[in-house]
Amino acid sequence: MSGGVSDRLASASRRLEPPPRVVDWLLAATVAFQVVSGLYSFTVGSPGGEWVFWLHSAVGLTLVGLLVYKLRRVRRRVTTPSAWDGATPFSVLQAAVAVAALATGVFWVVGGNVPVLGWTTLNLHVGLGLVLVPLVLVHLGARYHSPRRVDPDRRAALRTGALLVGGALAWQASAAADRLLGGATRRFTGSKPTGDLADAETEGGAFPVTSWVADDPDPVDRGSWTLRVGGLVEAPLELGYDEVDPGATDADGDGGEPAAAGGAAELEALLDCTSGWYTVQEWGGVRVGDLLHSAGASEGARYVRFVSVTGYRWSIPIEEARDVLLATRVGGRRLSHGHGAPARLVAPGRRGFQWVKWVERVEVRRRADPAQWIVTLISWLD
Repeated sequence: MSGGVSDRLASASRRLEPPPRVVDWLLAATVAFQVVSGLYSFTVGSPGGEWVFWLHSAVGLTLVGLLVYKLRRVRRRVTTPSAWDGATPFSVLQAAVAVAALATGVFWVVGGNVPVLGWTTLNLHVGLGLVLVPLVLVHLGARYHSPRRVDPDRRAALRTGALLVGGALAWQASAAADRLLGGATRRFTGSKPTGDLADAETEGGAFPVTSWVADDPDPVDRGSWTLRVGGLVEAPLELGYDEVDPGATDADGDGGEPAAAGGAAELEALLDCTSGWYTVQEWGGVRVGDLLHSAGASEGARYVRFVSVTGYRWSIPIEEARDVLLATRVGGRRLSHGHGAPARLVAPGRRGFQWVKWVERVEVRRRADPAQWIVTLISWLD
């Protein structure tokens, strides 16, 4: 009985299988889409961008089916040593990395997490996906076959559509399984509350200390630190810590008189880290809108750039920037060095890597900083 069912499933699978070259090109296209959509999802922190994560997950599960077809087709070539050529080892490595990337992604979606050297399973998924890109390019160079007119016919299009529908249904099923397994507290980004992550390192606040790529400066002395506000402003500012921190006059650093730079401000905000966790904290500091008002931002200003002591930086539209916070405190206590002391950016609706730590400059500009993506990758270099 079970053999008959498996035979019928195998027969149905073969009927749905697109032509070989269509499978190959769909694999390349879906990998490219997954990389682009995955990287773009890093910048999405508000529910309006949920569709990006939905598509990324659905296409990822479609990729599972395509990979099954591909591996079934080449299994004899791979398992026959005499059939190997110079490109075969790269192809085998590509397949192994692809399977690992998909497995870690699915494992994370259904609620799993096994940290490896401080990396969450989501970190591993992202890292494996990036490693896959050059391997796919090498494979394409060695095994390139141009599409033929007979490949993208109506039947192939219908089969491809069926695969995409199957991926979407599988995503819905995995989301339901996640809820049954206790994943209802996830955000739409896939991030889990910090308490759900094993080995979450905490310091100066009940949430992990993480930095984008490898930023790790020496602790910044609050006594000598200054915050400079400049660029397209009428009156540039240079403020000491006591003028920014709302509790700087308290000897214990646990509360006190308002900051001089526009008054104290508090903001409850959700920090959603691309490592796969989120936390809601009460932040204290100074509103950037108050800083811009004191400095007199010019009418031509369109963006505000926040620059770290490491050179790391990010820019956001000025209207949004007026409502963000330069925080010196979290949960009523001074920020620790690991969390960005003396001051860090708190930008609700943006992902954690955009919450610049160790801020020393606020620059009002006409345009966004096009080099900020590059700087985020090299700012840790001395």
